[in-house]
Amino acid sequence: MSADPLHRAGALPRTPTSPPPSGAGTSAIEVRRSTRRRRTVSAYREGDRTVVLIPARMSEAEEQRWVRVMLDKLAAQESKRVLGDAELAERAERLSGQYFDGRARPASVRWVTNQNTRWGSCTPSEGSIRLSHRLQGMPEYVVDYVLLHELAHLLVPGHGPRFWRLLEAYPRTERARGYLEGVVAADRLPHVPGARSE
Repeated sequence: MSADPLHRAGALPRTPTSPPPSGAGTSAIEVRRSTRRRRTVSAYREGDRTVVLIPARMSEAEEQRWVRVMLDKLAAQESKRVLGDAELAERAERLSGQYFDGRARPASVRWVTNQNTRWGSCTPSEGSIRLSHRLQGMPEYVVDYVLLHELAHLLVPGHGPRFWRLLEAYPRTERARGYLEGVVAADRLPHVPGARSE
């Protein structure tokens, strides 16, 4: 008997496979509902798919919310594996091809530890892109956004309307910006002496 949850007693048919939000790193999401699952939600990668396991009683809105949560959780776990500079450069090349028709061609892309007030920087005259080490461990879509932001500077140096039009091609721009703003806001919170972390 297969270990596939679909072949276990109490499993319901799969919901249709649909494409994930861009940057999720897979080509499809498959949601599997189970009457045996009461409260827990889990997710894992299966080849080129992300499988999300949810209780059968969940509403469509809850399903959509949990799919987003689980995609972010998987992305965060996967991004904890630190990419080397060569992998980062390959990722930049892939993103340039996908969103900018390959027009943004950096000469170098690397992690740096001396950027504590910026997430990334670009020197268009040299074609160099540097990303702050603080991005390591953040969700994949956030790192992709910062890379795209710096790649866009190779095409448009400033932050004018042309620059932001380029970034509109990336569907998770606003979400990534919100994530980074949240990180910055959290860093500004006062430390309460004696407070216990949960």
